Amino acid sequence: MFRRFSANFAVFSIFLDAVLVVISLAAAALARFPLNSLPFLNKIAAPQVIPWGLFLIFPILWVVVLLVFSVYDGRRNLRVVDEFGSLTLGTLLAMVAMAGILYFSYRDISRFLFLFFVLLGYLLMLAWRTAFRLAFRWGLFSNIQHRRILILGAGEIGRRLQQQFAEQASLGVELAGFLDDDSWKRSHLKDVLGSLDDVRQVVSQQKINDVIIALPLSAYGRLLKAVSVLHDLPVQVWVIPDYFSLTLHRASVEDFGGIPMLDLRAPALSEYQRMTKRAFDILVTLACLPFALILWGIIVIAIKLDTPGPVFYRARRVGENGCLFNMLKFRTMVTDADKLQHLVRKVDDQGNVLFKDPNDPRVTRVGKFLRRTSLDETPQLWNIFKGEMSLVGPRPEMPSLVEKYELWQRKRFAVPQGMTGWWQINGRSDKPMHLHTEEDLYYVQHYSIWLDIQILVKTVWVVLRGKGAY
Repeated sequence: MFRRFSANFAVFSIFLDAVLVVISLAAAALARFPLNSLPFLNKIAAPQVIPWGLFLIFPILWVVVLLVFSVYDGRRNLRVVDEFGSLTLGTLLAMVAMAGILYFSYRDISRFLFLFFVLLGYLLMLAWRTAFRLAFRWGLFSNIQHRRILILGAGEIGRRLQQQFAEQASLGVELAGFLDDDSWKRSHLKDVLGSLDDVRQVVSQQKINDVIIALPLSAYGRLLKAVSVLHDLPVQVWVIPDYFSLTLHRASVEDFGGIPMLDLRAPALSEYQRMTKRAFDILVTLACLPFALILWGIIVIAIKLDTPGPVFYRARRVGENGCLFNMLKFRTMVTDADKLQHLVRKVDDQGNVLFKDPNDPRVTRVGKFLRRTSLDETPQLWNIFKGEMSLVGPRPEMPSLVEKYELWQRKRFAVPQGMTGWWQINGRSDKPMHLHTEEDLYYVQHYSIWLDIQILVKTVWVVLRGKGAY
């Protein structure tokens, strides 16, 4: 829809990145010989000479990889985390490709020189993008045209769009206001400039570049009229369909034989995001497994010595898209604890049913330690390896509670359910799981692999503190 920068700026970015790659390669070659004194480097007899062919191949290869990762696409990477994430992944792939070229050609080039070159190039690309974003935010590029936006409809959809524009200041979008037929909104809200009948006049007076129609289904009879009165004005018109009451997460438009079709149940994660998340889960799980097996052996012995009964507890849970699975945990309660649930069942002031109690009489001695340290959850690495769960995501919920969910709460199942998540680092058991859906939806709407890594790091700190764990 909107571009963060023009096609000319994209071409400039490609050229600048290529130049920075050349500069980085030359700088790394010049710096290698003076660094001979470093104890971890093998000494070289003379400064290394970089073949001229690499000054041509490396910039082209690096830029092509960044093109594949859509780093130069003005419609993508609107958020800084998305742009820097794409740049980082593209750099890693470019590094592997360039290392392969060196392996089959110029194998005598220092490994330190190569790594220093890649790191310097990445940091320079990161630095100029950061500087540009800051300069744009501070208004230093006053000559760059800002697009003035008019939204038809000051309801929920329009206000959500307004919030998105406010969060994306780097888009250069200026919201002129709203038009709405609701007389109360026109008289009480300053940013409502008039009714829908005033659209042509407001577009001309306010020098509007884009009109966005964000009307509810009940007002879509006005859509044709609004479009027809604007057909001869130099303004772009966009329509946001009011599918929010129908879709569980997000919609996508796909072409079928030239006919655009709206998918109301489009996956929350793109194919690329899902592939990255799954690969991350498998790699981390395999890395943790050798240490986990030793720990699990000790825990199994402790549980057997403490109380009779099985070592593992298989809890029926609701996973992604409502699929049921058995979530694996170490048993931390007495046998048949589910039949004693009435001992801890409470109802709060708002009528919400609570099942967790810090003084739960069903918890065993070993179970208290396992719960406080969250070690009882570690067998879920097996669920993750099988693909039933992810390392990070909304926690799997009990089917009996999911049956009582409202429609909007079910959006939390649009992504793989996780071993830890946004809720765990923002409350854990201090806030019952079925009452934290807002945190889950925040994760769904802001997902990125970097958010997963951030949550995992913070989870370690939360577990060490023992906050909300019982």
